Amino acid sequence: MKNISLIVNIVLAVALGVLFVLHFSLRSKVNEAVSHKVVASGNSNIVFVNMDSLYAKYNEYADLKEQLQKKQSKMEADINNRKIAYERKVADYQDKAQKGLLLTSERQRIEQQLMGEQQELMQYGQKLQNELAEESRVLNNKLGNNIIEFLKEYNKDGRFQFVLSHVYGGNLLYVNDSLDITKDVIEGLNKKYDKEKK
Repeated sequence: MKNISLIVNIVLAVALGVLFVLHFSLRSKVNEAVSHKVVASGNSNIVFVNMDSLYAKYNEYADLKEQLQKKQSKMEADINNRKIAYERKVADYQDKAQKGLLLTSERQRIEQQLMGEQQELMQYGQKLQNELAEESRVLNNKLGNNIIEFLKEYNKDGRFQFVLSHVYGGNLLYVNDSLDITKDVIEGLNKKYDKEKK
């Protein structure tokens, strides 16, 4: 029975690790979506968007990140409550078994029941992980698509051949600040998001 508690703790630790990775992958997924899209036109102008600044000031990104964090917190609390309830049942069983208050048939039935509940708890934790991963993927895709669609509209006059993403420590080691359109992009995205929220 002690192994059951250990297994549940390991599953929860893995679940928290996955949630942590998913949470911080939101930024990298959006960055990948932006950096792999090119806005084409006939001239040779190249501009860039500072993604670190965009993440810090894009209202929809902040709202979606907060939404994901709230969902993660609820999931962690739910899993913890279920784990505590399960551990109480295990402790109650162990106490009764040590005191010799259970028939062999009762012990076998309770052990099977506890093993079934342990399996359900693990499956439930996996289900929640999968839900969070799917929601994170959808949010990443939505943000990336919003940025790409805005850049297409922003460049509808064909001023730029390329719009690159720039992050500190990324592939672009140096960029001339005169090519930075980050402020315009942030203002445009926030204006569009505020209008959609209403």
